Amino acid sequence: MDLSAETLLEMQRRMLRIRRFDERASLMVKRGHIPGTVHTSIGQEAQVVGACMALGDGDYMSGNHRSHGHPIGKGSPLGPLMAELVGKATGVCGGKGGSLHLADFAVGSLGESGIVGSSIPIATGAGLSSKVLGNGRVSLAFFGDGAANQGCLYEAMNLAGVWDLPVVFLCENNQYALSTPAHTVTSGVIAERAAGFGIPGVRVEDGQDVLAVYEAAAAAVDRARRGEGPTLVEVITYRFNEHSEGLRLGTDYRDKDEKAAWLERDPIVLFRQRLIADGTATAEQLDELEAAVLREVDEAVEFTDRSPYPDPSVAFKDLYTEPIGVLS
Repeated sequence: MDLSAETLLEMQRRMLRIRRFDERASLMVKRGHIPGTVHTSIGQEAQVVGACMALGDGDYMSGNHRSHGHPIGKGSPLGPLMAELVGKATGVCGGKGGSLHLADFAVGSLGESGIVGSSIPIATGAGLSSKVLGNGRVSLAFFGDGAANQGCLYEAMNLAGVWDLPVVFLCENNQYALSTPAHTVTSGVIAERAAGFGIPGVRVEDGQDVLAVYEAAAAAVDRARRGEGPTLVEVITYRFNEHSEGLRLGTDYRDKDEKAAWLERDPIVLFRQRLIADGTATAEQLDELEAAVLREVDEAVEFTDRSPYPDPSVAFKDLYTEPIGVLS
């Protein structure tokens, strides 16, 4: 795998953007600046960025409830994303979606939802449109280990397999569906389920390694772009924070030693060490990169603070592709 220094530094930049964005969002929830809650990708940045950077600029991507990181990984600017979390008119969805419903068509981000597994058929439909139009675009669907047992995933993989659609199904296996350990509700290895649909299944054991995820995702994307059909990629990772910010389950369902071991596998720290060790960047250059990302997050918050809330007159707009007139 031969990646330029520029690409490697961009991987680190995007992982930092996700981390600092989510840290700020978490703080804003605690201070009451964001209504409701947010689900952060802290700890999972490597699998988000590795997969998204394997896609081309024109390729499609759909997310899930833990999805601030996905559009950031695909290249979305932070300001409109932060504004959407707060419900401002300058948000990517005009302030009508909030944290669980980010979409940025400018970078191919088709949207997200709190309905488990719901964005998988959307990504599959985008893959069908790519094949019909012959535009060479690939579609990637992110979903968690909890969604791996939803029927819509298997319906989508079946259709994608039958029609050789350019789709990558990527399971973010962070090992817990909210507080339910995956091994207590999921039989076998998720990646191996691909065999039932006659498509390849790949398991990335170290999802904290952005290059390992990139390599697996890039192979699946290249295969799809060649017209050879879909791939199921399972990535083993871990979320460092609670399922959602402010959630109190009343029990410590994660073993403390397990969590401590995963905290030692921080993908941003590991990749920083790698970039320094292989001579891609110095510690001073990476410090400057991180400072620049922090300024970017500050600017996103300032943009949000300056932005107005949506006017009540637009409440019923965007419901239909074309407005429906009042019948006389």
